[in-house]
Amino acid sequence: MKSKQPATSADDRTRVNLERRLFMGTVAATGAGMSLGAFAQDAEAPVHAGSAPVRARARRVRIRLDVNGVAHELGVEPRVTLLDALREHLKLTGTKKGCDRGQCGACTVIADGRRINSCLALAVMYDGARITTVEGLAREGEPSPLQRAFVEYDAFQCGFCTPGQLCSATALLAEAQAGAISAATADLKHERHGTHLPDIEIRERMSGNICRCGAYPNIVAAIRDVGTKAASS
Repeated sequence: MKSKQPATSADDRTRVNLERRLFMGTVAATGAGMSLGAFAQDAEAPVHAGSAPVRARARRVRIRLDVNGVAHELGVEPRVTLLDALREHLKLTGTKKGCDRGQCGACTVIADGRRINSCLALAVMYDGARITTVEGLAREGEPSPLQRAFVEYDAFQCGFCTPGQLCSATALLAEAQAGAISAATADLKHERHGTHLPDIEIRERMSGNICRCGAYPNIVAAIRDVGTKAASS
């Protein structure tokens, strides 16, 4: 005759479940702590060069950037963005760090003739590239036509987004002159405006640059004026 097992009460089952969960949580936390400790120890472990111990450093890569017509040799970590290379290494702080995720356009620069968000570009990707920042738009100390138009049309308020707006607009006019189309171009086969762009084209082509002050009508007017004058000259 089999002996009966003692009945387990609901309270006993609850206690066992709680103890099991506490045990599993302790094991998981201990494992995570050991992993983090080992990682931190490895990161701080001295590397011996000859007889003198030195701290491990991130590997640096030598790159060359032609920025505003001046050649620069830089040693940067592979993870450094082009934006940080310009601002921190070359001290060209005109290019602004806004959202730092490619949404606002404040960091726009021109790389090999194309406008890019420098916060999303690794500096090592542009080794040997020709970069133009807002500091390079003027010629021999004279503001560019777009810079003059931004002042004339009051196309900025706080001015934080203005460097990116100017670089984007400069590339925009070059793209339009080359016959590039946009999502607002009505006839993709035949319609070509050159730099004489209607407002809908300007707004579409500048849509990647945000002005939190809301100076969009004046920005469009400044670009339209410069584009019209360039088309008629």
